[in-house]
Amino acid sequence: MSRFNRVFVVVCDSMGMGAMPDSAEFGDVGVDTLGHIAASVDSFHIPNLEKMGIANLKPMNHVSPSEHPTAYYCPLKEASRGKDTMTGHWEMMGLLTTKPFVTFTDTGFPPELIAELEKRCGKKVIGNKSASGTEILDELGEQEINEGKMIVYTSADSVLQICGNEETFDLANLYRCCEIAREITMKDEWKVGRVIARPYLGRKKGEFVRTSNRHDYAIKPFGPTALNALKDAGFDVISIGKINDIFVTEGITEAIHSTSSVNGMEQTIEEAEKNDWKGLCFVNLVDFDALWGHRRNPQGYAQEIEKFDVNLGKLLEVMKEDDLLMITADHGNDPTYTGTDHTREKVPFLAYSGSLKGNGALSEKDTFAVIGATIAENFGVKMPEGTIGSSILNELK
Repeated sequence: MSRFNRVFVVVCDSMGMGAMPDSAEFGDVGVDTLGHIAASVDSFHIPNLEKMGIANLKPMNHVSPSEHPTAYYCPLKEASRGKDTMTGHWEMMGLLTTKPFVTFTDTGFPPELIAELEKRCGKKVIGNKSASGTEILDELGEQEINEGKMIVYTSADSVLQICGNEETFDLANLYRCCEIAREITMKDEWKVGRVIARPYLGRKKGEFVRTSNRHDYAIKPFGPTALNALKDAGFDVISIGKINDIFVTEGITEAIHSTSSVNGMEQTIEEAEKNDWKGLCFVNLVDFDALWGHRRNPQGYAQEIEKFDVNLGKLLEVMKEDDLLMITADHGNDPTYTGTDHTREKVPFLAYSGSLKGNGALSEKDTFAVIGATIAENFGVKMPEGTIGSSILNELK
């Protein structure tokens, strides 16, 4: 008998809450995504997160600690060696990444890789450097369209990204080229964590807009996770947003594509209103990271959190008494920090259910993997061999 019939895990992508003890090793000093966002804006209205206890967990401007928080809360530290989407999400579900994925930030991709990509795709590559996705479009978008070339770029993360104009490149062809790139980059020396299709529209500089038809081609998790355990035991595992891409369909029973973070929360609310499933709804809200963190826009990031808070209120209204909601993040991306890349941070953890009698602070946890372990114990499922994490189900009283 499960304590909670359904569990919702909502990942506010990149919403970190302060530097990890080892953050300096990753080039991140004094980083604090949530704290610096709140300090950068004139107002910050997040009443539902405030009631749950977000400011009890993390003091911040414009948001008051709750006298009677409705949720349990604590910081989570990342045990894996990384600060990217895959290591963060994989760790939540029990996998410890000890060796970071290879990056090409300083040099771009090797000539041999680019030559093979050009030959098999039938397009010449331009770019081949670390860049912001919006900046490289302004720099090279017109050339790509006019000359029939292909923009390839990377970042401080382990990614190979390919831009393609949906009208001139063709979306199906862009996906084909990304599939080729994924195959090429399976070699150990070139093994990036993700190949990402970055489609866009527009014809000239200043008018380019990336579309929601992004697609991630990730490496499969290196072992079974809590998702596999749940699926194998007959439970529903519903993914919303890019979760299905991150886990390369492993352990997923139903995948729902989102066009935005607002849309992702609307889809989550729709799933909460249904009565025909039992298990996990795993949600990634990417716009915090993609639209605001990487673009170093604290005002936009704050507004995105406010939009999330509105829909959080709607989700809380339709949740059933025996549902459990966990809100967390996969890494940081401090929009006030130098550069354009992720930051190594602790992440918030908030847990709420209408059936919980208690609330308040839990002790800091040393790994994100408490999430998957707790879900597994709730459903009476054994975590796969080789996974990490201890359940905190008995702390949620």
